Amino acid sequence: MTQPAISVSEVTKRYSSRFGRSVVTALDGVSLSVAPGEIFGLLGPNGAGKTTAVKILLGLTHATSGEASLLGIPVGRPESRQRVGYLPEGHHFPGYLTARATLSVFGRMSGMSAAARRERIPALLERVRLSEWADVRVKKFSKGMVQRLGLAAALVADPDVLLLDEPTDGVDPVGRREIRDLLQEEARRGRAILLNSHLLSEIEQTCSRVAILRKGRVVREGRIEDLTRQEARYRMVARPVDERLLEAFRATGAAVERVNGHLILSVRDLAHVNDLVDRLRAQGASLEELSPDRSTLEDVFVDLVRAAPPAEEKVN
Repeated sequence: MTQPAISVSEVTKRYSSRFGRSVVTALDGVSLSVAPGEIFGLLGPNGAGKTTAVKILLGLTHATSGEASLLGIPVGRPESRQRVGYLPEGHHFPGYLTARATLSVFGRMSGMSAAARRERIPALLERVRLSEWADVRVKKFSKGMVQRLGLAAALVADPDVLLLDEPTDGVDPVGRREIRDLLQEEARRGRAILLNSHLLSEIEQTCSRVAILRKGRVVREGRIEDLTRQEARYRMVARPVDERLLEAFRATGAAVERVNGHLILSVRDLAHVNDLVDRLRAQGASLEELSPDRSTLEDVFVDLVRAAPPAEEKVN
């Protein structure tokens, strides 16, 4: 079995007040893993513990208990971060640097040789659509351009793990699509990517799996398609559909809704669905489409967050 590129096992993080009179639990027994070549989304409302989890992976803070590793190396060891690229939320670059110079600085800090930088930086600028701006000072960049430059900075040393916080923030729809394609290409190359974003539609289109944090705990984890599937609901398109057919469906105990030219069927199980298909054909109607009805990731997220009682105190 392939070793996870990112591993978090039963990690808890507690903060005490200055005089130890109160304790805030930012993470409470969190476990997750990200395989090489996988894009994993870490979701949660503000204060759920997402940033704390990333800080622990980067060694910026230490877990109270539990274990975490990057590429099999415990996160407390500096070498665990040698093959990691990081894009923080709201990052800033010195305005007097050009895009090329900015990436050169990050390359030097990562130990890249001058020859390696000369070869890699132009290719990265091309990939993030900044080639024509390579020698323009960053202070003239739009927010979206700064965001794309930040992604290039995270990639400059050709890392094996990417930790990205809101990578498409401030980027226009075309740019978001390009970044999404870039991340999927990086995943195909074997890079493990942990992605934080409040743009749930982007997460849904980009990630293969997600974990949803609430009050420091993982309340739901799995593949997008599994989280959004509604097991007892199916979408059916058939012709013709008349009241006689609908009554035949309802006679079996199915709930039937007409929605924008199709039917939403609430059923007991798969055998119940097959019974409805048999009745449809017996009525002389043709089945054009039948598929499980799905929620959006946003629906799942909002339902989980609304189910949470208000927290007394939270840490982001």
